[in-house]
Amino acid sequence: MADLAWEPTPEYVERAHVTRLMRAHGIDTIDELRRRSTADVEWFWDAAVSDLGIEFSTPYTSVLDTSKGIPWATWFTAGRVNLVHNCVDRWADREDTRDRVALIGESETGASRTLTFGELRAEVDRVAAALVEDGIGAGDAVAVFMPMVPEAVIAAYAIAKVGAIYLPIFSGFAPSAVAARLNDAEVKLVFTADGTWRRGTQGLMKPAADEAVAEAPSVRTVVVLSNLGAEVPMTVGRDVWWQDFAGAQEGARVECADTSAEDVFMIAYTSGTTGRPKGAVHVHGGFLVKIASECAYQTDIHPGEVFFWFTDMGWIMGPLSMVGSHANGAAMVMYEGAPDHPDPGRIWASVERHGVNMLGVSPTLIRALKPHGEGWPAEHDLSSLRILGSTGEPWNPEPYRWLQRVAGAGEVPIINLSGGTEVGACFLSPFPVEPIKVCSLGGPSLGMDVDVFDAGGRPVRGEVGELVCKQPWPGMTRGIWGDPERYIETYWSTYDGVWRHGDWARVDGDGQWFLLGRSDDTINVAGKRLGPAEVESVLVGHRAVTEAAVVGIPDETKGEAVWCFVVVDGDGDGREIAGELADLVARELGRPFKPSRVVVVDALPKTRSAKILRRAVRAVALGEDPGDMSSAENPEALDTIRAALG
Repeated sequence: MADLAWEPTPEYVERAHVTRLMRAHGIDTIDELRRRSTADVEWFWDAAVSDLGIEFSTPYTSVLDTSKGIPWATWFTAGRVNLVHNCVDRWADREDTRDRVALIGESETGASRTLTFGELRAEVDRVAAALVEDGIGAGDAVAVFMPMVPEAVIAAYAIAKVGAIYLPIFSGFAPSAVAARLNDAEVKLVFTADGTWRRGTQGLMKPAADEAVAEAPSVRTVVVLSNLGAEVPMTVGRDVWWQDFAGAQEGARVECADTSAEDVFMIAYTSGTTGRPKGAVHVHGGFLVKIASECAYQTDIHPGEVFFWFTDMGWIMGPLSMVGSHANGAAMVMYEGAPDHPDPGRIWASVERHGVNMLGVSPTLIRALKPHGEGWPAEHDLSSLRILGSTGEPWNPEPYRWLQRVAGAGEVPIINLSGGTEVGACFLSPFPVEPIKVCSLGGPSLGMDVDVFDAGGRPVRGEVGELVCKQPWPGMTRGIWGDPERYIETYWSTYDGVWRHGDWARVDGDGQWFLLGRSDDTINVAGKRLGPAEVESVLVGHRAVTEAAVVGIPDETKGEAVWCFVVVDGDGDGREIAGELADLVARELGRPFKPSRVVVVDALPKTRSAKILRRAVRAVALGEDPGDMSSAENPEALDTIRAALG
C-alpha cells in the first residue's frame, strides 16, 4: 500500500482496546470486525456494551427497535441507564479510582486546576441539588453558555443527573444566536459566566447572556460563574452567583435519575445554520454507548490517561471529550483561550504540562501553526502522546505529515475521524491497529454501515459520491428538536431508507476512505463537479500559502467559476503569486478548473474550532450579506476580503 503514514507496531496492537474486543469474539482483523459489526449491528452494539462495562440499572430486553421506521429507530429497549452514573459516579464509588484525576482546567493566564472523580462527583451533586431546589426536573431544558472551564462540565453532568436536558451553547455566540437556541428549546435555566480569556484580554459574556435572556421568556433563572472576577450587572430575582446557587448544598448527595435509555440527554445545535436553529436530539443510552466506544476503540484512550481535544463545549467535540474520556475512566483537559497565545508553542506546552496521551486538533489549526516552524513543538517534551486525533474538515498532505513529524516523530498515528453533531459522533475513522494512508479516514467506524452512492443511489468505488449510512446506529439524533418534517427532509429524503449526510467521499483501490468536503459546497464548472477541498489542497501545497478557501461564483459561460482566497507567508508580490497559483491548479486538476480569480487576503474567517467559513467568503465575493457570523472568531476578516476585492 503506497503513501502510508502509519503502520501499526506490535506494542500498539497488543495494547489496543479493539484488539481485546476482536480476540474475545474470535475475530482476526479489523476489516473482519468492521464487516461483522454491520452484518449484525445488534450483536456488535451489545458486545460493545459488555466489553466497555457500561452499567444499565435495568437491563435492556432487546438492542434495536425499528417498528416506527428506520429514521425513528430506538435502542436498548426497556433498558434504564443514566450517562452520569457511567461517567462519574461509578468511578467515584470505587476506592481504587476515586482519587484518579478526572478533569484538568487550564487558562491562558497559566492558572491550572484538577478535580479527581471523587471531587467531580461532589461538585456535580452540589449543583444537581441546587437545580432540584430551583424546580428543575425531568424534561426541563437547561442551557450552558460558559467558557471552557471545569464548571461547564460540572453543570452538564448536574443537568443530566437530575434527568433534565443539557443544552450546550458555543461560548462565542452573539446574543441573537443564543436567544434563538434558548427559545427553540424553551430553556428554563441558563448557566453562564462573567466572561472569559481570549488572546490576553477579558471578554465579557454576561452582557450577551442578558441580551439573549431578555428575548427568551421561558428563562427564569440565570446562574453566573465569577470566572474573571469582573463586575457585571445582576438582575434581582433572576440572577444568582454560582457560589451562592451551589454553596448552600455543601455535602449534598444526589442519586442519578432513573432515566430510560431513550430519555433525552442533550440538544446539540449544529453550526452554520441560518433561520431557526437545528437541534440534534441525543439520548442517555445511545450517546453514551456510541461515544464511549469511539474513544475506546478509535482514539484508544485508557483508564488513567489524559484526553485533550482543542474545542469548545458548544460544539459536538466538547461533549464527546467529556463523555468519551470519563466513560473510559480517563482525564479530560479543558483549555480556556487561544491555542497560540502568548506564542505558537502554547498547545505543545499544555501537552507537556499535563502528560497528554491523546491530542485532538483540526487541520486548520495545524495549518496555522505550521508556518511558525518546528522549533516551537521541539521545545517541549511530547513523548506522552500516543494518539493524535483530528476532525472538522479534509486534510491536505503537507500539514498532515508535519503534524505527525513534529508531534510524534512519525511514530504516532493520526486518527482522522468524521461524522457530525447529528451523528453523535462519527461515520468514519481509522484504528491504531491498521495501516493508515496520508489524509485517510481509514474506513467505517464500527457498527456504521456507511457507503458512497452516486446520484442514482448505486454504490461507487474509486470515484466521488455522497456519503451515506444504510442502517441506524445508537448515537444518531432522534430527530430535529420540534421539527420532525425537517429531520426527514434533511437526511432521509434523497435515498429511500438511507441517511444522506451531505459529504463527498471516495474509497480508493486499497479500501481507504477520503472526504472531499461538503456536497452542498460543490462547484459545478461546465458540468464538471469539483469539491473545494480538492483545490484548497493544491493551493496550500504551494510554499507560500498557509490557508485557502475556494468557492464557486456564478459565471455566464461556465455556470460557475472557481475563485480562490489565500493567505500567504511573507511579503511576496500578490499578483505574481496569484498567477502561479492559478497555473498550479490548472496543472494539478486540469485546465477546465483553472481559477478565474485568485485573491491574496490577510485572513480568512474561521470559527473558534478553526473551520473556515466558506459560505461567508462566497457571500462577500457576491456582494451579499454573509448572514449570522456569531460563530466566527474573526468576523473582521470579511472586511479585509472586501478590501482585497476592491
